[in-house]
Amino acid sequence: MLGEYPISGRRAVEISASVERAVADGGLEPGQLLPPMRELAQRLGVNPNTVAAAYRTLRERGVIETAGRRGSRVRPKPATTAREHIRVDVPAGVRDVSAGNPDVALLPSLVGAFTAAAAVADAEPVLYGSDSLEPGLVRQARAAFDADGVPDGPVVVASGSLDAIERVLAVHLKAGDAVAVEDPGWGSMLDLVPALGLRIVPVGVDDDGPLPDDVARALEAGARALVVTDRAQNPTGAAVSGARATALRTVLGAHPEVLLIEDDHGHGIVDLPLHPLAGVTHHWAFVRSVAKAYGPDLRLAVLTGDAATVDRVRGRQRLGPGWVSRITQRAVAGLWAGGAVDARVVAASYGRRRDALVAALAERGVVAHGRSGMNVWVPVPDETGAVARLLHAGWAVAPGARFRMSAGPGVRITVSGLEVGEVGGVADAVADAVRVAPVRNYA
Repeated sequence: MLGEYPISGRRAVEISASVERAVADGGLEPGQLLPPMRELAQRLGVNPNTVAAAYRTLRERGVIETAGRRGSRVRPKPATTAREHIRVDVPAGVRDVSAGNPDVALLPSLVGAFTAAAAVADAEPVLYGSDSLEPGLVRQARAAFDADGVPDGPVVVASGSLDAIERVLAVHLKAGDAVAVEDPGWGSMLDLVPALGLRIVPVGVDDDGPLPDDVARALEAGARALVVTDRAQNPTGAAVSGARATALRTVLGAHPEVLLIEDDHGHGIVDLPLHPLAGVTHHWAFVRSVAKAYGPDLRLAVLTGDAATVDRVRGRQRLGPGWVSRITQRAVAGLWAGGAVDARVVAASYGRRRDALVAALAERGVVAHGRSGMNVWVPVPDETGAVARLLHAGWAVAPGARFRMSAGPGVRITVSGLEVGEVGGVADAVADAVRVAPVRNYA
């Protein structure tokens, strides 16, 4: 079963470390069966309880998985980078509408805010032991949460929404737990969950958000957490409607022990009202990133949640990076206070381009989705063929494989780099690319 690879050690910690080294250097491959505990104990000359303790540690760390009488195997490697590699190389002369980046013309200038923040830092340097949170940022974040109906809770700052979500999952779940995730959904989330040793349970999505029946099935099957994108869902542009929020709260109300995480990364670029789900379950977290409205490089998100969740996140954060730069926090607080971004203007700009593309595709008989945000999702019968044909026509789109598990094939088009006058050309190219060739019968 193990070939000639020697698992070594006399103590549980030594045995588990030996297996981890083997997995890291390729001596043990994903899916490879480990020896039964009694067999390995006899081989190493140790008590079977010692091996059992080592295997338990390996399971908790997500290195191996055990399936009853079928034994223990090395877990499949998490897809931490595979989806990032599912992208199109954009040759010269081809327009790139695949990246998912905001329109830089809509991003605010950062010079004034950082100059002011740095001046305060010069006068009052933040040192070890200082408060990790900028009071002005926390006050403004909490006021915005209150205005949108997000339940009361403490605020913490993380290095972007994915960092916040990772920390919340890590402080509540253990390896092997299941997480219900939107499908199609954010590719980084589909990478993160298995990277943490967790299992994904896909949940279908329509224009109004996650499908309640799918969520109910996932939770009834034992999913310990649910991640929902409230607005500008990536890649479909879905936004949770009032009616859908009511239905989802009903489902969650039957499972109060489930961890709920809401990602409102569309805040600042969407003009649709927020319908939060938070507060129905015992443990919840609500995350807002500044990436889309103020710039991805700021790497800042604010998070609120129930007191226990936020306290655990802050505790783990102190043991890692410690805090998010107070200079950055202060600069973002200054941008917010100064009204550097007019969300209505930004939302209208993306909306004109998005709505024009969806309408143009509909005129050509192509169904597309894009209720909010900067992306349009186009279901296609042949994803690989559609991507290749669009590239040949001069348009690089994002392959749907980056964003889906069991959902049907599609392509994502980011409208932030388009002008309304270009929409007709894009729609023509997409219509040609998704047209199914007639079936030929040579009998």
